[in-house]
Amino acid sequence: QTSEQFNTAGRSVKTGLTASVIVAQWTWAATLLTSSNKAWAYGISGAYWYAAGASIQVLLFGVLAIEIKRKAPTAHTVCEMVRARWGVTAHVTFLVFCLLANIVVTSMLLLGGAATINALTGMNINLASFLIPWGVILYTAAGGLKATFLASYIHTAIIFIVLVISVYTVYVKNFSTDFIYENLQRVSSYSEAQCSSLFASGNGVSFYEEGTYSCGPVADNRDGSYLTMLSGGGLQFGIINIVGNFGTVFVDQSYWQSAIAAKPASTHKGYLLGGLVWFTIPFALATSLGLAGVALQLPITSGEAGAGLVPPAVATHLFGEGGAVMMAIMLFMAITSTGSAEGIAVSSLVAYDIYKTYINPEADGPKILLVSKVVIVVFGLCMGVLSVALHYMGLNLGWVYMFMGTAIGSAVVPLWNLLMWKDANAIGAVVGAWGGM
Repeated sequence: QTSEQFNTAGRSVKTGLTASVIVAQWTWAATLLTSSNKAWAYGISGAYWYAAGASIQVLLFGVLAIEIKRKAPTAHTVCEMVRARWGVTAHVTFLVFCLLANIVVTSMLLLGGAATINALTGMNINLASFLIPWGVILYTAAGGLKATFLASYIHTAIIFIVLVISVYTVYVKNFSTDFIYENLQRVSSYSEAQCSSLFASGNGVSFYEEGTYSCGPVADNRDGSYLTMLSGGGLQFGIINIVGNFGTVFVDQSYWQSAIAAKPASTHKGYLLGGLVWFTIPFALATSLGLAGVALQLPITSGEAGAGLVPPAVATHLFGEGGAVMMAIMLFMAITSTGSAEGIAVSSLVAYDIYKTYINPEADGPKILLVSKVVIVVFGLCMGVLSVALHYMGLNLGWVYMFMGTAIGSAVVPLWNLLMWKDANAIGAVVGAWGGM
């Protein structure tokens, strides 16, 4: 296997596989966990804003994907394109942003994954943070981008099976749409006294605190309802979500890499199809498990919801131990497929943009291949350390998700201009990226 094959999959991937890879890369721990948390907090508007607010970026990236094929058909990374057009200063700037994007995304995967595995199995969080990357490191280092693509296809299929089971169980087998609808209406009409009596232990002592459990009317929602799209909190989250996620698509080398790997004719189709198919995952999960958590008034605290524990709590309530296993498998699938894409992205950036550009310009294929494989292993291990550090600092999935937009959002417009605006210059790009932070 050549370094070219390892990092670009031979640039011959067709529409279906490209789409399934986009779905797998864009399905993070946050997709499965945060989406349900937002539905639990704001009702249907939370579910909608999560799904719609994160589909736009992938659909728009399809436009860039066409331009990559037209203007830089032999590129390996986005930073190579930056260097060719804007020189060394811009190259170093965007290399920093791209690596930061990969680090933020991977730490989010591990934080959400480790917290959930801990809640489901009782496994030590720090141990989970180290063990999760190993499943990814092995097949990614062995097979490169093609292995990532094929694994992503299988992982996406498994995620959809769990999704269908969840939706069917909530809306057909155990309950009905009418049951969930009526219960959501009833919950939003409860007074504080009614909520206190609901959340009470066996001896009648209430453990209810306002704002901790989703009981009673929703603040800033029309009529306090869970079933309205007119939601202040939901809209505010929607705006943060749209802006933040532009950063994690446009500044993430793994999306550029998928576009580089695709056949010219199937690039934009893959991104359009992937964006549309992806919408169903967070929306279906949030409107089934997320809303069921409220309708059934399960004692989930806002702290637990923020750590992404709504789906596992509801699944365990519905299916018992089997639900916990299902959620653990679904999460593992989401984490490994995105994690392998991030690993390959970092290895390409280091191999082509640091090693070949600044350390050994004469490097041939076998040397680049070796560096790529070493970087995948080292990156996987370092991310375990970072995840443990973030956990000790007391930062959870929700915090990192909000931080992401602030950290890397400013590099989005310069990277769009890189391929779309002929008059964009290096000074503007560099100043825009650093100034926007």
